[in-house]
Amino acid sequence: MSLATETAVIAAKFDYTDEDVNRGVKEFLRQLGEGLEKDGTSLSQIPTYVTGVPNGTEKGLYMAVDLGGTNFRVCSILLNGDTTFNLTYSKVAIPKELMVAKTAEELFAFLAKQIELFLQTHHEDHFEKHVKRRMTESSPEGFKDEHHFRLGFTFSFPVQQLGINKGTLIRWTKGFDIPDAIGKDVCALLQTEIDKLGLPVKVAALVNDTVGTLMARSYSSPGKTGAVLGAIFGTGTNGAYVEKLANLKKPLSGEYDKSTGEMVINTEWGSFDNQLSVLPNTPWDIALDRESVNPGIQMYEKRVSGMFLGEILRLALLDLVKNDKVSFFRDENSGSNDWKSTTTIASESSIYKQWGLDTSIMSVAAADNTPELSTLRQELDSMLHVYSPAIDDAQAFKTISGAIGRRSARLSAVAIAAIVLQTGGLSTATEDEPIDIGVDGSLVEHYPYFRDMIYEALRVIDGVGEEGAKRIRIGIAKDGSGVGAALIALVAAGMEKSKSN
Repeated sequence: MSLATETAVIAAKFDYTDEDVNRGVKEFLRQLGEGLEKDGTSLSQIPTYVTGVPNGTEKGLYMAVDLGGTNFRVCSILLNGDTTFNLTYSKVAIPKELMVAKTAEELFAFLAKQIELFLQTHHEDHFEKHVKRRMTESSPEGFKDEHHFRLGFTFSFPVQQLGINKGTLIRWTKGFDIPDAIGKDVCALLQTEIDKLGLPVKVAALVNDTVGTLMARSYSSPGKTGAVLGAIFGTGTNGAYVEKLANLKKPLSGEYDKSTGEMVINTEWGSFDNQLSVLPNTPWDIALDRESVNPGIQMYEKRVSGMFLGEILRLALLDLVKNDKVSFFRDENSGSNDWKSTTTIASESSIYKQWGLDTSIMSVAAADNTPELSTLRQELDSMLHVYSPAIDDAQAFKTISGAIGRRSARLSAVAIAAIVLQTGGLSTATEDEPIDIGVDGSLVEHYPYFRDMIYEALRVIDGVGEEGAKRIRIGIAKDGSGVGAALIALVAAGMEKSKSN
């Protein structure tokens, strides 16, 4: 069997047809409705206690921190009140050992230390004044409230939210595993460590990154109406949307503003269809799930998000490398390579290591449309230690990678379409005033044609179609987690004021 034929067989296993897409949307809507009625369902449908979206006129200086996955960001955001903002931030990688620390305290102490360093670097006056006054006061309560930065804490893991600044961790995802933190209030964990350092910071709001993305897109959105959905398609994937309170049937504890008749719902859609009733399931999906830290859950995320796509590709390619019937990443002689050199794969190549293939190389493959695929071939050489890969090798890599990327985009369209249909916005949307969707993450930003492939799938969905797809505007919500968290901290400060009046 030729390499091209075998490649086509593998790529075909990642086909996600128009019919599959429509079945997916129907099931997504069913599971979404189930999550609004009771807890313990595939789609958690977590109430966020955020009952309105911004309109771009909000003002003030706020802080935000973002624990979204492999990095921790600390920001200060000046909202200018005219849909624009000024952002200052620092970013640090989370040390691998802290992702699996023995205690929650170890991780949160590290986070609080980064906040301290940020204040010292970017807000020295504020920090110094606070420290000096701390030394002269007998107790921290001696400070006036306005000396505290209000902080929005973007925490991108499943949390049972109990109020605007209170929520307990349900489970870890994205490679984190600190059992000690499960069931604890993550805002309190961070506030405790901030207080130990004597910092002028109050954790005012707990924010999921998708909720932040929704808020940020609404603040800077070019239209008259705010965004209806904020979605992340990056290391992980999730979405938050504006739901009518009347549709939220499960009991709600905690205080919230009922006057808007709406609430932002965090879907936690990474766990959509954990039972695999409509999701595709190839041998490589099965292998990835079996070897993951959380087998059997986050099944949608494992087929869509950047953290997993490279590993699915690696597993599929590995089967091709091991297939003796085809010549892949190896040559019998240099005559079969247009570079007139023998192709070899190093024994230490990361293709032989779990998580060894970074999803970023898929973007390189998608972008390289040169006749010789020379950019991709150089990347295979430098990243994967495949020396002098032939054009046939690169073409096989590109074909399989493209099939996995396209499936991810079409699965992304399933969630987007289901939310659009749930909110009923298509009936009033026009091309001039479309349904606005804010997205963030490496896939939608850096993977070539990812949004085009989402639109291609939207056009075949019952209830959306060609005309509906034209009325859906998918726009990048840059710095969604930071700006959105600041906006929710502002909302929280307003709630505090109204309580004290």
